[in-house]
Amino acid sequence: MSTSIRSSADDLRTAPTRAWPRRLLMTAIVLAALNLRPAITSLGALLEEVRDGLGMSGSVAGLLTSVPPLCFAVFGVMAPRLARRFGPGAVVCAGMAAIATGLAVRPFAGGTAAFLAASALALMGIAVSNVLMPVIVKRWFPDRVGSMTGLYSMALALGTSAAAAVTVPVTDALGGSWQSGLAVWAGLAAAAVVPWLPLARERGRTAHQEATPARPAEAPQATPAPRAEAPVGLRVTRSRTAWALAVFFGLQATAAYVTMGWMAQIFRDAGVAAGTAGLLLAVTMVMGVPLAFVIPRLATRLPHQGPIVIALGVCGLAGYAGLYFAPVGGAWAWALLIGVANCAFPLALTMVGMRARTGAGVAQLSAFAQSTGYLISMPGPLLVGVLYQHSGGWGLPLALMAALMLPQMAVGVLAGRDRTVEDEAAR
Repeated sequence: MSTSIRSSADDLRTAPTRAWPRRLLMTAIVLAALNLRPAITSLGALLEEVRDGLGMSGSVAGLLTSVPPLCFAVFGVMAPRLARRFGPGAVVCAGMAAIATGLAVRPFAGGTAAFLAASALALMGIAVSNVLMPVIVKRWFPDRVGSMTGLYSMALALGTSAAAAVTVPVTDALGGSWQSGLAVWAGLAAAAVVPWLPLARERGRTAHQEATPARPAEAPQATPAPRAEAPVGLRVTRSRTAWALAVFFGLQATAAYVTMGWMAQIFRDAGVAAGTAGLLLAVTMVMGVPLAFVIPRLATRLPHQGPIVIALGVCGLAGYAGLYFAPVGGAWAWALLIGVANCAFPLALTMVGMRARTGAGVAQLSAFAQSTGYLISMPGPLLVGVLYQHSGGWGLPLALMAALMLPQMAVGVLAGRDRTVEDEAAR
C-alpha cells in the first residue's frame, strides 16, 4: 500500500511537468490572476462618473457593488462540476474569454440593466476561476502549494492595484470618457486566454489519481498523514472547519468589496482629489503584492494560522478608526493598514489548500467556502451604500466595518486549526 501511495504521489509531481512546461503553467496562472479583480476596482475608481452617466442613486450604486459577491456565489458553486466535465484548464480558459467579453461590452451597453448584465458575464468568468485556482495549484504543484498560492495571490493583488491606480489617468488620456477607461481592461483579459488554450485540452488525471492525497512539502505540520483514498461521498457541510472557513471567507470578502467599491469615494468625500483617491485605493490594493507572497508561505509553515488572522484584524481595526477620525491627515497610513488587513484573502485561499488532504477535497472545500462566503458578503456593500445615503456620512458605514472585523478574527482562528475536512466529515 505504501508503495502504491508513493508511486501515485510521484505521478502527481511529474506527470504535469512532462505534459506541460512549468513556464507555460506559471504564465497562465499569473495572467489569469491578474484578471480576477480589475473588473471591480476599475469601476470603483470611476464609480462617481458611472453613477452620473447612468443616473444611479447611492442605494443603486451599493447594489452595483454587491453584484460581484452575488455572481461569485451563484456561479462559483458550478465550477467543480464544470471542471469534472471539461477539465479545469478549459473552464478557466472560458472564464478568461467571458471576462474579456463582459468588460468590452458593459461600458457601451447603455442603461443600468445592460451594464449590470455585462458585468455579470465578466464576473461569471471571475467566479469559476476564483474557485478553480486553488484546485489547479493543488493538482499541478502539489509540493509547492504555499509558494504557488503566493505567486497567484501576488499577481491578483497586482492586477487589483494597477486597475485602481491607472484607470483614472487612462480615462483622462482617452478624453475623459469613463466608457473607454473601463473598456481598456478587456485587452488584458483577452491576453490571458492565449496560454490557457493548450492547457484546455488536458482533461485531467484518472479518478484514482484525483483521490490520492498529495501532501505539500511546505506544510509538514499542517496536514495529517496521507491515506490511500478520499472518503467516499465527502460532505464538507459536516465539517466545522469548512463552516468556519466559509464565514471567514465571507467576512473578509465583505471588507474587500467595500474597500474596492467605496474607499476611493470615502477619500473623495473628505476632500481628496479624484486622482489621489485612486492612488490611495491602489496603495491599499498593492499591499497585497508582497504580502500575498509572504503570508501563504508563512501560513504553510505554522501549525495554526490564528496568529496571522489576529494580526491582520488588528490592522483593519486601526485603519477603519483612522478613516473615521482623520481621513485626510493620515490617509496614506490608513490605506496601508487596510491594505494589510485585506491580505486575509490570500490567507483564506491558503487555508483552503491546507484544510483538505485530496484534490477532490480541495475542489469541494473551495467551492463551498467561496460560494457560501460570497453569499455572506453580498449584503455588505449594499448596506454600506444605504447607510451612506441615509446618514449623509461615513461614520455608520465605518462603524459597521469595524464591528464585522471582530467575528472575522474569531472564525479565522477556528479555521486556522490543524485539521482536515475529510477527517471531520468522516466523524
